Parts: sequence; C-alpha cells; structure tokens
Amino acid sequence: MGMAAAWPPAALAQQDSSRHMPTVGFMGFATAEADAPALQHFRKGLSDLGYVEGRTIYIDARSANGDVARGLAIIDEFAAKPVDVLLSPGPAAARAAVRKTKIPVVAVALPAVQSDPELFQSLARPGGTLTGFAAFGEEMSSKRIQMLREILPELKTLGVMNNATDPTFSAWGAQTMLEARSAGMEPMRLGLTAASPAAVSEQIKVLADAGGAAMVVIRDYMTSAMRDEICHAGIERKIAVVGEQAEFARAGALLSYGADIGDLFRRAAGYVDLILKGRKPAEMPIQLPTKFELVVNLKTARVLGLTIPPSILVLTDDVIE
Repeated sequence: MGMAAAWPPAALAQQDSSRHMPTVGFMGFATAEADAPALQHFRKGLSDLGYVEGRTIYIDARSANGDVARGLAIIDEFAAKPVDVLLSPGPAAARAAVRKTKIPVVAVALPAVQSDPELFQSLARPGGTLTGFAAFGEEMSSKRIQMLREILPELKTLGVMNNATDPTFSAWGAQTMLEARSAGMEPMRLGLTAASPAAVSEQIKVLADAGGAAMVVIRDYMTSAMRDEICHAGIERKIAVVGEQAEFARAGALLSYGADIGDLFRRAAGYVDLILKGRKPAEMPIQLPTKFELVVNLKTARVLGLTIPPSILVLTDDVIE
C-alpha cells in the first residue's frame, strides 16, 4: 500500500487503463426504437454466455435516426474509443464500418450470397474484418408475393418500397420486382431517399392512385426508421403492407415473413464472445438463418376488408387480434 501511494498519477492512470472492460459498439442507422428489439435479444445472448452488462462487458448503443451522415459520425466516434467489436444490424452500417475502421464487425442481415466484394470474400471464409449472419431477405420475396396472391387473387399492381440511396437495398428491390413480374403482377418501385413521413405518404399515394392494393417493404435502416409511418399510411390508403420482420406486422402491416431476426442477434452474441477471446472474423463463417417466422395482423385485415385464407393461418407463428 505504501508503494502504491508513492506511485505517480500517470502510473495509476496506466494501471486503470489496463483494466479496460470489453466494449461492444452498436451502430444502428435506424431509430433507437426500431433497434431496441434487436439489442434486447443480443443482450439476452450475452447474459446466457455469462456476461454481466456494466460489470464484465459494456454495450455502447447508438442510433442515427435514418441519417447516414450521423451514422458515419458514430462510426468515427467508435474508432476513436477503445471499442473491441462493432455490432451492425444491417449491410449499410457494416459496409461503412469496414470502410472506415479495422475494428472487428459482427453484422446481422447480411446478403445471403457467396461473396460481396466490400463485405466478405465468401460465406465460408469472409477473409476480412467482418463476419456475422445472413437473413435471406430478398430471396424470400417470392414467398411473400405468393401469400399476397392467396389473399388478393385479383391483385395486379404491387408496390415495392425500398431505400433508393443504397445499392444493396436497391438491388433487393429490383429482385422483388422481378419476382412480382414472374407472378404476373406489374410492380411499381417506391423509392425512399430520406427517412421522412411526407416522403412515405407521397409514395403510398402514388401507388393508391395507380390502383395498387398491396406493397412489399424491403427491410433496411430507412424503412425500419419509418416502420410506423409506413404501416399507418398503408392502412389510411387501404394498402396491404407486407414486411420482413415481425415488428412490421405488430406495427400494423398485414403480415410479415422472414428470418427470425431476434434469433440471429442472440447468435451474434456468441460471435462477439469468440472475437473477444481472440478469434479472427476472417476465419468465422457467415451463418445462414435457421428459424423463420410468419406473423399475421387480423386487426389490419379486418380494417382492409380482407380475409386471411386458412392455408396461411395454419402456418403462422403469431396472430395479432
């Protein structure tokens, strides 16, 4: 104790810095509200692994509210701090992090393709600073369209809403439009360039004026930030909204069908744990989803005057009355 008392302040500061608590930086480009469910599942995954938030691990969670410039600034702030791992809820934030830092990244909802030049070399061996979990987003467009066809057999014009500022989400929108044409429908691109309620309302009005009665929403940070506005505007215009994540159906979409994002974030905690223990993202395979969920909102169906066929109801994981 006497020797410790004699140590200079600089030495004590160096000793304190050596006790750095493992830190995970969560960089959500959507809103804090939209990101909250994912973080809840991630925290549960860490807890199951024995971590105690605030004692054995620190989570610095930040959201950009759909503002890309703010999202990039958040990444810069993380890069200037002692952050050990970055957690990304989508490819846009992940791509920005890989471009701007060398911090290991665990990302969820990555493209389910064999390679993405800016993100990874292959699913089996990513090869860079990023690893994580794919979500089979656009690959399941045909299934969502098939369900819409069962509910609305006379549907001719289908809206496809996506973030028009990001090449990945634009490509996903284009693939969904291709699936709509294959199903005999005329797709209408509804591109968003800003997380603005007015922009959402205007795009849905364009669809309604063209005789459209349904819309598929491509999951991304911008549509996630505008989730409530999209669902409410759809109900007002009598447009059946179909989303990818369960939160869309709970917000008022007619239905949602996609990978269980909560399960992916719980599994992401395991990847963060491995990286903190020394594993390299380059050698950690990008995993595919194993659980999917279909959620139907019967309250919205009644408002829209629609009947959900038994063939769909029997498959649902959750029904909102």
